[in-house]
Amino acid sequence: MDTWSIFSTCLVSAWLRRFYIYSAVAFGISIWIVVRFFTTKKKGEKSNGNPAASEGREDKLVNGYATLQAKEVCVAGVKIFYGSQTGTAKRFAKGLAEAVISLNLPVEVISMGDYDPDDCLAEETTGRNICVFLVATYTDGQPTESAAWFCKWLEEAANDFRFGKMYLKGLRYAVFGLGNSVYVDHYNTVGRNMDRWLWMLSASRIMTRAEGDCNVAQSKHGSIEADFEAWKAKFLSRLQALCRGEKKPCSGKCKKGKCKSAGKQSKESRDHDHGASEYEDTEAEELFETSSEEEAADAEETSSVIDVEDLGNIMSHMKKAKRERELEAGDVGTSLTRENTGRKEEGEKREMITLALREALTKQGYKLIGSHSGVKLCRWTKSMLRGRGGCYKHTFYGIESHRCMEATPSLACANKCVFCWRHHTNPVGTAWRWKMDQPEMILQEAIENHQNMIKQFKGVSGVKADRFEEAMTAKHCALSLVGEPIMYPEINRFVKLLHQRSISSFLVTNAQFPDEIRNLEPVTQLYVSVDASTKESLKRIDRPLFKDFWQRFLDSLKALSEKQQRTVYRLTLVKAWNVDELKAYADLISLGKPDFIEVKGVTYCGESSASSLTMANVPWHEEVVRFVQELADLIPDYEIACEHEHSNCLLIAHKKFKINGEWCTWINYGRFQELVQEHERSGGSKTFTAADYTAKTPRWALFGSRERGFDPSDVRYQRKNKARDLSGC
Repeated sequence: MDTWSIFSTCLVSAWLRRFYIYSAVAFGISIWIVVRFFTTKKKGEKSNGNPAASEGREDKLVNGYATLQAKEVCVAGVKIFYGSQTGTAKRFAKGLAEAVISLNLPVEVISMGDYDPDDCLAEETTGRNICVFLVATYTDGQPTESAAWFCKWLEEAANDFRFGKMYLKGLRYAVFGLGNSVYVDHYNTVGRNMDRWLWMLSASRIMTRAEGDCNVAQSKHGSIEADFEAWKAKFLSRLQALCRGEKKPCSGKCKKGKCKSAGKQSKESRDHDHGASEYEDTEAEELFETSSEEEAADAEETSSVIDVEDLGNIMSHMKKAKRERELEAGDVGTSLTRENTGRKEEGEKREMITLALREALTKQGYKLIGSHSGVKLCRWTKSMLRGRGGCYKHTFYGIESHRCMEATPSLACANKCVFCWRHHTNPVGTAWRWKMDQPEMILQEAIENHQNMIKQFKGVSGVKADRFEEAMTAKHCALSLVGEPIMYPEINRFVKLLHQRSISSFLVTNAQFPDEIRNLEPVTQLYVSVDASTKESLKRIDRPLFKDFWQRFLDSLKALSEKQQRTVYRLTLVKAWNVDELKAYADLISLGKPDFIEVKGVTYCGESSASSLTMANVPWHEEVVRFVQELADLIPDYEIACEHEHSNCLLIAHKKFKINGEWCTWINYGRFQELVQEHERSGGSKTFTAADYTAKTPRWALFGSRERGFDPSDVRYQRKNKARDLSGC
């Protein structure tokens, strides 16, 4: 055999050997596939014939909820994500987790600030977990600090073609938003956006988005806590249904035409299953902007599919409903004159103080008057009754603290300041839209309530008898209790009534109503709160409701410069928030030209859902002194005049009140009453200025004195191991 024949034979043999091997492998794989197919089919038929047996489920009742004990369920667990600024969303997340645990389901509570969606969120697309998102809307419609990155990532992913529209397909979720409806343009925007972004990435809702409202007057259930509890009950019910393998119930309006007559049937007969595919179609076409309570309720009850052709009519209806709500709430940003309040009949307006507000404010010690006013006993009144010293206004201006009545004719405010020591239990608004009580009634009841509170100190150990008798006749009124007193349409009449009773008036405004400042009749002393010196920090600290808050702020300072009576800037220092804006503060002082500038360290009011401040934000007195000294160097027409160390407060005064080398920051109250009466008798033609009713400041009240602002006629009391009473003006 020649060489060529040997080579050919070897080549054919090798080829045949490889062919036999490959054929054997292919035959084996085919047999395995056939066997696997028939085995799986048989198991599936057995399971479909008796699903209850395959799941092996047994329900029990624990804490009012049916627990689920299953060998194999459709839900492996629940992950609760929260984005919280003041702690409310975090508290809700923990409450929901406890309820889920009672269903014998694993649960995990996660702060969005501690979660990396880029690495982890796609892992939830297996569909075994239910993801719950509790997100709050904070300043200017933005997410909270802890949720900022999570929301930014989700928005970018939803709009980035590189992720793909099916990126989160399989993720099952529910959203509960936390917001405040007084912020009309930004109400619950974060929750709505998150819902939309998840849907754009093909995640599936297990139930309609819900929204909680901090505005108790508009909240569907009376408070945001009640809103959440109502949603939680529905969520737990839906969770149980998912664990049993149930799909979304039919609305009676399905496209398949199976339930066209369902409207005539009972709800139980309509709640049958149409399968997962139709449920997913319904989810994909749901509207996100449920702009009224009725629409939200309808969407939740029917879960109907909305055709694209109908979107135009639906959106028009939603916009109309929004306009009607805004009209009912009052025109935002309009002047608060009597003509404006007369746009509606009195009978159509609601009371400012709801039942829930009345209960909350009463617990805090307020004596409520009528439908929008209140009075409260200041802690400095109690202190001076005992001879333990008065407040900083006693040191700076000679007020007798035990004869001072702290009140307000308007509990409503146009800001939600982060350091509000009333914890935002008072209502908020930008215009007067409530029923209005007459000033005579308000003042009479305020005095009576104040006297009744003073009477409670009769015979109390340590109370000085002479001061108790003096306190029964109020000589001063601090219109700084809470809210925005200048919002009250009859504020001028109210102030005149005070003066007619020889009661001095100290009115505080938050610099959002410039027209009302200009129209204000003479008061003993007019305050404007200057909590920040830049637009950004003012928005962050005061959280104003007005869109044009900064222009209103500047216009208010300009209006203050036109007043002839005593004017004051009140600066509240919040460490790490507004203590580094010296030059900007100096510019604002040159704009408003106040007679005095009070600089006070923020008061820590304890933990609450209204504020994220801690003791770390409270400056030491030495830090306040340093700030005041640096500020005084930038305003050559002013000097540091007084100090009240006990209140962590200093007073900068215009040099015109330093007469012959002596400070005259105190007030001659008798002379003021004479001047204001002459002004009224002349019909306003006879004017007077701040220089006409000054009085000499005592030595102990001056900055640098050994007493540091504490009246030596009293004895300072050091409180030890007792809860601080933070009430006061």
